Amino acid sequence: MALTDEAIAKIRGMIQSGELPPGTRLPPEHQLAAQIGLSRSGVREAVKVLESARVLDVRRGDGTYVTSLAPRLLLEGLGVAVELLRDDTLLEVMEVRRMLEPVATGTAALRMSEQDLDELARILEDMRGAADDAEKLVRFDAEFHRTVIAATGNETLASLLDGLSSRTLRARVWRGLIEGNSAHTTIEEHHAIYLALRSRDQLLAQASALMHVNTSEAWLRTVLAAPTAGRPRDDDPDAEPDR
Repeated sequence: MALTDEAIAKIRGMIQSGELPPGTRLPPEHQLAAQIGLSRSGVREAVKVLESARVLDVRRGDGTYVTSLAPRLLLEGLGVAVELLRDDTLLEVMEVRRMLEPVATGTAALRMSEQDLDELARILEDMRGAADDAEKLVRFDAEFHRTVIAATGNETLASLLDGLSSRTLRARVWRGLIEGNSAHTTIEEHHAIYLALRSRDQLLAQASALMHVNTSEAWLRTVLAAPTAGRPRDDDPDAEPDR
């Protein structure tokens, strides 16, 4: 394992220094091993780890290449990690969202195109038409916020927030909202965000988003505090309650 870690560090150093820029094909395994002064087995394991991290792309029969190293690629695993977090840590995730999402929404108010705003209006209509359907609301909710955050033009921020807003987390909140007859209220919070964005009011957009995240966090706390017996699994909106 120590040799693998050393090989990872050396390959990563070659990438960071520009010796292996994005899109570059790595030397053959034996050559790379000799170049960094480690065994072929250590290099082989390091490549597997870096492939999993989306740093390297192993193309069978062609070779191993450095990926684009784009934020959306490197941060892709964040969503998987969030799905595995325990309940108390999910509340920490919501706290991070509360720090980032309102500011991002305020920035989007200054940068959104008219086409983006029209797209948000369409999504809002879809949400209103699916007010009692948790599965559809989860999808439309994610689509709404991705459209807003993407308008910031900051790919790192968009990838980070997308990873923090896992599907399971959204499903838990929307189920709680529907069961509490509060889905319509939360849809109107989306409408308030849309109106602030449409008016290009940065502070109002930020405040509207903060209120919305606070509402989502409050409902998540309610859901996490509720007994789980007889409730469907969080990762399966169509699952039957336990019997």
